[in-house]
Amino acid sequence: MIISIKKSLMLMCCAVVALLNTSCEDFLDRQEDEKLTFDKIWESGSDIRSYWITTMSFLPHEFRYNIWGDGDPFLAASDEGTASYSRDYRWINFGSWSPSSVPYYDNIGMAKYYQGIRECNVFLQNVDRCSDPKITKDQLEQWKVQTRFARAFYYFHMMRLYGPVFLVGDELLDFTASTEALYRPRNTWEQCVDYVTSELQACIDNPAMTDGWPSDVEKGLATKGACQAVIARLKLYSARDLFNGNTLYAKVVNPQTADFPELSGVQLFPQEYKAEKWLEAARAARVVIDNPLYKLYRAGKSDPYEDYYGIFLERWNSELIYTSGSAGRWNLVVVTTPTALGAYGGVGPTQQQVDAYAMNNGRYPITGYDESGNPEIDKTSGYSEDEFGMSTWAYPAWGGTKSYNLETPNMYKDREPRFYVSVFFSGDYWHHGTTTKTKISFAKGGNSNTTHDFPKAGYLINKYYDHNLNSNGGQGWGDITFPTIRLAEIYLNFIEAVLECEKRNVSYPEKAEYKAKAMEVWADLRDRAGLDPITDSYPNAGTEELIQLCRQERRVELAFENQRYFDTRTWMIASEVDGGPMYGMDTSYPGSGDETPAGYWNRVVFETRVFNPNHYLFPFSQRELDRNKLLTQNYGW
Repeated sequence: MIISIKKSLMLMCCAVVALLNTSCEDFLDRQEDEKLTFDKIWESGSDIRSYWITTMSFLPHEFRYNIWGDGDPFLAASDEGTASYSRDYRWINFGSWSPSSVPYYDNIGMAKYYQGIRECNVFLQNVDRCSDPKITKDQLEQWKVQTRFARAFYYFHMMRLYGPVFLVGDELLDFTASTEALYRPRNTWEQCVDYVTSELQACIDNPAMTDGWPSDVEKGLATKGACQAVIARLKLYSARDLFNGNTLYAKVVNPQTADFPELSGVQLFPQEYKAEKWLEAARAARVVIDNPLYKLYRAGKSDPYEDYYGIFLERWNSELIYTSGSAGRWNLVVVTTPTALGAYGGVGPTQQQVDAYAMNNGRYPITGYDESGNPEIDKTSGYSEDEFGMSTWAYPAWGGTKSYNLETPNMYKDREPRFYVSVFFSGDYWHHGTTTKTKISFAKGGNSNTTHDFPKAGYLINKYYDHNLNSNGGQGWGDITFPTIRLAEIYLNFIEAVLECEKRNVSYPEKAEYKAKAMEVWADLRDRAGLDPITDSYPNAGTEELIQLCRQERRVELAFENQRYFDTRTWMIASEVDGGPMYGMDTSYPGSGDETPAGYWNRVVFETRVFNPNHYLFPFSQRELDRNKLLTQNYGW
C-alpha cells in the first residue's frame, strides 16, 4: 500500500531509524549472520518500502527549517526576516562563514544530498530484484519514479546553493575505494540544468508519475505538475543574472585532468548572456499554468483577507503544487507572542519587508531610502508622510475575528490585505481563537519582550498561525501544508520571464499571446489580494518599471516562503539589500504591560549585516576539498 511521504517519515522513523539517520554503508555493512543482508532486502516488500523511504528521507522539511532557522538560513539571512536565536544564519549575516564553517552543513550541505543520491541509485539499481509476490509491478514503478524525482530534486537543492556540482548519474560511488578514485570535477552549470531538466521530464513521461494526488494516502508525493514546477523554477534561476553571463565567475574553472578530458579546464559558469533563456523560463511556467489541476485558492467569500490567509490555513488546497508535507503548527511557537502558552515569538519581518507592502489603492508607498535610512515616499500612494502620527482606524476582520478599532501609527493604516494577514505589529491584538485576544507590546519590558525571545525588529510573521484555534486554551495548534511550490509563484515566474523577453527583444511566435496572458494572471493574482490590476495602479509603467513592480509583487505575495533569499541572489541585488543596516522599531525603548510607549515608534538599526561578492553562493567545505582534489572552490572562498 502506498503511503504519503509525510506519513512515511513520521510513522517509519522509529522502525527504520538506522535507515534514516545513517549512511548507506552503515545500513549495508552487516555481518553475514545478521538478520538482514543486502540480498535479503529485495526479498521483502516491507524492507523494500523502508529502503524507498530512506531514498526520500533527505528531502528538506522546509516549514520547520524555514520558520525556526534550525535547518536553513533562508528566512533569517534575507532582508525580509530576522530571528533572535543563536543559529548558523548569523554566520551569513555577519560574514563569519568560511569553507571551515559552512552554515547548516549537516542539513543542507552537499554531503547530505550526495548521500541521498547514492541511496537513490542503490534503490533504482536493485528494486527490480523484488521477489515478494505481494508487491505489484505498478507499486515498484511508482517507488522508482518517486525516487528518480527525489534524486533530481537533491541536485536542484545543491545547485541553488553552490551553482554547478558534479553529476554522478547512475554511478554508485564506492566510498571504500581510494581517495583518488573518488575525485570528480564539477560539471558546468548548463550540464547540470540539462541533466536535472531531463530527469524531471523523464519522470513526467513515466506513466507511474500521477497527474495529481488520486487519494489522501498519496498526498505529499511528487506529481507531474511538481516536476514541471521544479523545471520552471530552475529555468527561471538559469535566466537570471547570477547564472547568465556572470563575469564575476569567469575564473571559476576546473583543473586540468586527463581522467575527465571533457571537463578539463572548462569554465563552470556561462559567460555569454543568452536572452533566450527567458523564453525557456516563460514556456516552462506556461505548461504549469495551463494545468487544470491548479487554481489560485479562494475561500468563496469574496474576501481578499480570507482568500490569502486560506492558502496557509486550508491543507492540500488547489493552489499547492508541491509541499514538503503536513506538519504541526506548534512549530510556530517562534512566531507566536510569548503571551501564548509555550511560545517564544522571536522570528519576524524586518522594517524593509513591512515597507514593501502596497497601500489599498495598489501603489507601493516606499520607493527607496535616503542615506540616513529615512523612507522616500510615493505621494500618490496615500501613505502619510507623518508615518508615526497616531490615528484610530478599523482593523479588518479576518481569520475568525471581527473588526475592531486600533490606535496605532499611520504607517499601518490603509495597507493592502496581504499586509495584515502577513505582519503582526506592536499595539495590535493577538487572537487565540475567535473569542480571546491579547493586546501586545514589543517595547522592552512589555508583555512580549521580557526575555531574549522577542522579535528584534518589532514584528512577527502572522500568516501561518491559525487564529481560529486557541493554542493558549487547550485547542492545540492544528496542522499546515507548507507551500513549497504554489501556483502564485508560477504566475510570477511567467510574468517576470515574459517581461524580460520584451525588454530584451526576444522574438517568438507566442509573444502577443504570452504578454496578454501575463497581464491576465497578474490581474488575477492582485484581484485575489483585493487590488486593482497593476496597469490600473501604474497606468504609465513601461517594461522596465513593470519588471521592478513584478519583483515587488513577488516579495509580498511569497513572503517568508523560502523565496526571497534566492531571489535577491539570482537577481544579484543581494549586495544592495542583504548587507548593511537592517531596520525595525525601537524594541530597546522601555515599556511595560500591553501598552506601546511613544518612544518605541522610531526607525532604528537593529543589526548591520555583511554581504560580500563571494556570498552569492555557498563555499564547498574544506573537508570536501581535501577529499576531492578536482573540486573547484566557488569564487572568493
